[in-house]
Amino acid sequence: MFLYLVQHGKALPKEVDPDRSLTEEGISETKRIANYIKKYADKLPQRIIHSGKRRARQTAEMFEEILKPSEGIEQGKELEPESLPWGWVEKLKEYEGCIMIVGHLPHLKRLASLLLCHDENKPIIQFYNSGAVFMSRDESGLWSLHWIVIPEIVPE
Repeated sequence: MFLYLVQHGKALPKEVDPDRSLTEEGISETKRIANYIKKYADKLPQRIIHSGKRRARQTAEMFEEILKPSEGIEQGKELEPESLPWGWVEKLKEYEGCIMIVGHLPHLKRLASLLLCHDENKPIIQFYNSGAVFMSRDESGLWSLHWIVIPEIVPE
């Protein structure tokens, strides 16, 4: 199984937009990352799952538009910023193929730590807005980190 973990793009402050829509920069960076993945990644997601919050949904929709996952896009449960990651550790056992989860910190950081080192309190990956982390699970259930791509290293 292959997994992308993506932090939503840069969003407006709550005081400016209570729904926290993506900024122009957040939109631009997300599209750059999605196009980079489309061009260079060996595996593309078959399904994109997002938290339902506007900034995550917008980010997921941009990835969907560019990557065209065969199983589409959907809103998932337990993907809010403060959600506990254990539920997704169990859900991921049911998945095969390749999926992308678009969500928030600290949830994504905790989920990655749990998958890779079995301790959600060991922050081993630094996430960035619009950045993507690509991992896989082998037949024995062990997860491995393959690569990380962030807007700062992708040419405009």
